[in-house]
Amino acid sequence: MSSRDHLAAVADGAGGSVRARPAGLPEKLMAAIRPEFRAGVLVFDPRDPVFGGPPCAVSGCDRPARSQRMCWSHQQRWYDAGKPDLVVFAATTSPDWTGHEAVASCQVAGCRFGRHGQGMCVRHAGQWKRAGRPDLAAWLISAAPLPPPSPQPRTCRVGYCELWTQGRSELCLAHGDRWRVQGHPDIGRFTADCDGGGNSERIDLRRLRGQLRLEVQYVLQCRHGEQRARLIPRKVQRIVHALASTELRSVLDWPEESWEQFGIPDGGRPKERGWRAFGLDAYHRIEALAFGCGWDVEYPRDRWRLRNLGVDGETATISFAGIPQPWLTDLAKRWARWRLASGTGPSSVALGVRALARFAVFLASPPAGVDALAQIDRAVIERYLADLGAEFGGRKSHGEHIGALSSFVRAVRQHGWASTLPATAAFFPDDYPRRGKKLPRALAGHVMAQVEQPGNLDRWDNPAYRLITLILMRCGLRVSDAAKLPFDCIACDADGAPYLRYCNRKMKREALVPIDDELRQQLLCQQQVVLQRWPAGAPVLFPRVTGNLRGDQPIKSSVYRRALYRWLEDCDVRDEHGRPVRLRPHQWRHTLGTHLINRDVPQEVVRRILDHDSAEMTALYAVVSDTTIRRHWEAARKVNANGETVTLDPDGPLADASWAKQRLSRATQALPNGFCGLPLVQTCPHANACLTCPLFITTSEFLPHHREQHRTTLQIISAAEARGQTRAAQMNRQVAGNLEKIITALEAGDDEPEAAADAS
Repeated sequence: MSSRDHLAAVADGAGGSVRARPAGLPEKLMAAIRPEFRAGVLVFDPRDPVFGGPPCAVSGCDRPARSQRMCWSHQQRWYDAGKPDLVVFAATTSPDWTGHEAVASCQVAGCRFGRHGQGMCVRHAGQWKRAGRPDLAAWLISAAPLPPPSPQPRTCRVGYCELWTQGRSELCLAHGDRWRVQGHPDIGRFTADCDGGGNSERIDLRRLRGQLRLEVQYVLQCRHGEQRARLIPRKVQRIVHALASTELRSVLDWPEESWEQFGIPDGGRPKERGWRAFGLDAYHRIEALAFGCGWDVEYPRDRWRLRNLGVDGETATISFAGIPQPWLTDLAKRWARWRLASGTGPSSVALGVRALARFAVFLASPPAGVDALAQIDRAVIERYLADLGAEFGGRKSHGEHIGALSSFVRAVRQHGWASTLPATAAFFPDDYPRRGKKLPRALAGHVMAQVEQPGNLDRWDNPAYRLITLILMRCGLRVSDAAKLPFDCIACDADGAPYLRYCNRKMKREALVPIDDELRQQLLCQQQVVLQRWPAGAPVLFPRVTGNLRGDQPIKSSVYRRALYRWLEDCDVRDEHGRPVRLRPHQWRHTLGTHLINRDVPQEVVRRILDHDSAEMTALYAVVSDTTIRRHWEAARKVNANGETVTLDPDGPLADASWAKQRLSRATQALPNGFCGLPLVQTCPHANACLTCPLFITTSEFLPHHREQHRTTLQIISAAEARGQTRAAQMNRQVAGNLEKIITALEAGDDEPEAAADAS
């Protein structure tokens, strides 16, 4: 299938409606396009930041480098030479580019036709084949060559070329092929380009029809003004030739679905890289110029393009096509617009719309048969909850779907979007699936030892990714926050201690985390790397490598994740069972929280380091190891109900057994103000009388409970004496006395460390 036929098939077979070209679009284009982009042939300086590039590595060649730090011509010459050493080749080769060198002629003496095959022209190559393809070197000497053509052909129109023209063409074989590749431009212009001006980059738009040419000129002007990604004129010229081979008069003649298949033959892999992206970008820009952008344009669409709404992020669109009911689609759009306006992330909004789309499909199914909002009551919701449970079975997505629908119903009722919604249409806390307590997500010590090994860290082929890995491990940032660190991310306090300043995007605020001098030095080195490429500065510390001329686009977290998985495979990191480890970057955040807790860092300090909103969130990370608990248990001052110190030799024969009993007591017989020391196999004869029980044990962590109970007990004694209840007063005096002994003993234990600290 030819390029023309394929493009026509794409246009005919794509779904979607073609949007009519609005009146006045040519006038808008004429007013928007600057004079330098109005020419039929756009000529760009070789050093142009978008259409040019840095100079070729070959000394004396001013053409922009495209690959291997060389221009296209010298790169091809390097390939033809067998890929010698680049430095030597760049220093020794001629700076002349292809198109300004003499084109090789046929090997047969006296023949000035261009070479076609086996180093010969078409005539002599055919003669050699008819002779049975003998040894070429011997044949060139012995064979009688064909007589020269009569009359002698004309010389090629290209000024420096002395070869004969081929057939009826005005060009030799080589220049004729080049002329056809360029789309059969005007022969005079082509020869002029070959004779001179080859040191500039150019795009010939003259084959495009009137308005389509204006649209492409406008798109190229916009891309040049934004200076985000480089456009190679040679590749753009191929797109222009493909467009010229169609019947298009405007990019709006094709629907967006057709541009999504542009350059992809028969639904396979793209034949030409960049065609689809260029076509979609052109369509969106011309559509925005013709119809405008913003909510008035996007709201009626079945798929919102968030870029036209000024919303940036990895989620580019929100689709409502999965909701078959028009009345529910309208409510879904109002809900999505309100959430975006209130600052909800686009990914969360898209997830909510997908959950609503699934609910809409259920409502339209025969078992439900709901065709109006007024029919959605608690009975319908209960049937849908059963349907969700059958599909998701308590997984994370189960709760997400219920949460999204609950938020939607609450918003409809809260904002008065529909008065027909029944009052019984509601979700309750018990509707959510019960999720078991998650296991610790911190990485095992031997896994961390492997990823922290300097030799493995040095396996990173990208220093920026290596530094991001260190930041994730040592600072506990989320991967999206680490990838988007600002360039000036180092802050210091009054004592000169360094901190990492970043934006906590989940909480929508700036945060600081302390760092060591080693990490600070590596951050400074990364800043110097950025300044070497962008001397004027860049706003981010880790700019993406491609499509980022201004350096303002950070590395995508998804790109880092893919690189991380390749690195783990290269390092051969394995778990305790010898299986390859596929960790997630967020596990380093859990690992840091758990490590700090087990280093006796107070949980409030850990909360501030991880920048959590609540202590409950930090508690999920704060998994205290058994070793840490035992160390604190052995070090704690323990007293019984009489205030007497209970001692236990941690190295004694009963230490392990006592520790095991202590763990069981904490798990099964924990009291509000201490722990029971009674063996589990015995029955307690002192029920509800722990403060008079000889087996009661407590520590200083329960001092606030003891003080409060002491005050309450004294009030009970006073009230009992006033009523003449001597027995009750007598029982509580023993409790009060024991409490006084416990408080005195524990307070004395608390004072000892302070006194020791003062003495030091």
